[in-house]
Amino acid sequence: MHKKNSTLLIALVVSLGGFLFGFDASVISGVTRFIKPQFALNDIQLGWVVSSPSFSAMFAMLVAGSISDRFGRKKILIGVALLYAMSAFWSAYAYGYADLVIARMLGGAAFGAALVLAPAYIAEISPAAIRGKMVSVQQLNIVLGFSAAYFSNYFLQNQLGNGALTNENVWRWMFGIEFFPAILYFILMFWVPESPRWLFAHGKRTEAIAVLKTLHGDNAAVEEAREIEKNLEEHPNTGRTPIKALFHKKLRFVLMVGLVVGVLQQITGVNAIYFYATAIFEQSGIGSNAAFAQAVWVGIINVVFTLVAMALIDQMGRKPLLLIGIAGIAICTAITAWGFHQAVYRLPAEKITALEGVDQEKLRSVAGITYHKDLEFKNALKVTLGEQEYAKYEGDLIKASIQMNPILILVGILGFVAFFAISLGPVMWVMLSELFPNRIRGLAISAIGFINSFVSWLVQFVFPWELSSFGNAFTYLVYSGFATLGFFILLRILPETKGKSLEEIEYELVK
Repeated sequence: MHKKNSTLLIALVVSLGGFLFGFDASVISGVTRFIKPQFALNDIQLGWVVSSPSFSAMFAMLVAGSISDRFGRKKILIGVALLYAMSAFWSAYAYGYADLVIARMLGGAAFGAALVLAPAYIAEISPAAIRGKMVSVQQLNIVLGFSAAYFSNYFLQNQLGNGALTNENVWRWMFGIEFFPAILYFILMFWVPESPRWLFAHGKRTEAIAVLKTLHGDNAAVEEAREIEKNLEEHPNTGRTPIKALFHKKLRFVLMVGLVVGVLQQITGVNAIYFYATAIFEQSGIGSNAAFAQAVWVGIINVVFTLVAMALIDQMGRKPLLLIGIAGIAICTAITAWGFHQAVYRLPAEKITALEGVDQEKLRSVAGITYHKDLEFKNALKVTLGEQEYAKYEGDLIKASIQMNPILILVGILGFVAFFAISLGPVMWVMLSELFPNRIRGLAISAIGFINSFVSWLVQFVFPWELSSFGNAFTYLVYSGFATLGFFILLRILPETKGKSLEEIEYELVK
């Protein structure tokens, strides 16, 4: 097998953890409608079932790197695969609320560790010329996992009533399907070699050189071994890396860059888009069915432009892709904000009779009144109908009342996804795997991964409150502002790491 193909195959196997993350994160979207009545969950309990993996993932990210520095990338990734399988099996057979939360937290621990370790491992086995593309395989697998879960849920829901599938057990199949790729991941990880840089750092020189020869050929292996050993001589491995090592004055610059990119990836609102896509499109007045159809395009655009990023990252470089992507995100969120700002709401009396199920007599008190802000319109209807009644029919009421150009929202959201997929999505993990010296790479990626995951959780948590408190237009304007600020910061501080060995990057940025 060609050496480059061998590296790609190993990267594909290792990044299966990303596929499982994408699947695990999105499969819950099809499960909630079944488990809420079956387990009599209140809103807080349902929210905890949905978000519990993100909670445990934060802490897994914090410790995964340092544990892998001690025991090896391969061993921990094998454990990750086992946790995925256990989580899927336990979730499928859960018979209560606490059961399900614990099972899903196991899965969260797995994907938190996988998101940190897979990019680090792939960077350590890849030659400099294709390292960006190899690490980006992780992001591609994540978006494929999202798509696979949506398709799986759609297929199983359409099989309800055919044979053994019922409302009581279909959600168990949705969870259970993940068990099979998880077991495949577990088996394949035994075939994957240990990271050669980790082997050198732990005195296993013969084994490390054998891995380098398998991956890159004899000549390249000798040269790479020389660079790694020279680096280790200057910075010998002393066992567990203390957290205070991150704050050494020589690491301040790369730590600052990593933190800025890690926070920027989430604070620009990506998970507000991914997790609330259908609701966002529904706010443009196109109706529930059309909103679901448009949300499908989010997944398609994500996959297509992730492939574009993989093709460009080692040719254009990390910095141009990030700057182009962040500029595009700023523009697209501004377009979305402008689209919602232009919206006018007026519920004609003749359309009230078409709204089935809602209290039409109450609605007549607001018929014909023009509202120029979404908050004014929504608050008036909430007072008229009550909070729960309004929430139940929100999509139909907006569709009947809104006057705006929904194409602006579609262009803004899909443009955001496209620009994110060529930049902050894959490039962040590539840069984190490159910026830090070998001796603290695992710890550094863990620390920044923890902060990245926390900001992600925060964005998801406050998004509904933002919409209710400030309205659609202002919310997207805030995201545009964060992206604009991030563009100018990165324009000034972001280094280019394209085509350089990890040791070269360390000499330039740290020493």
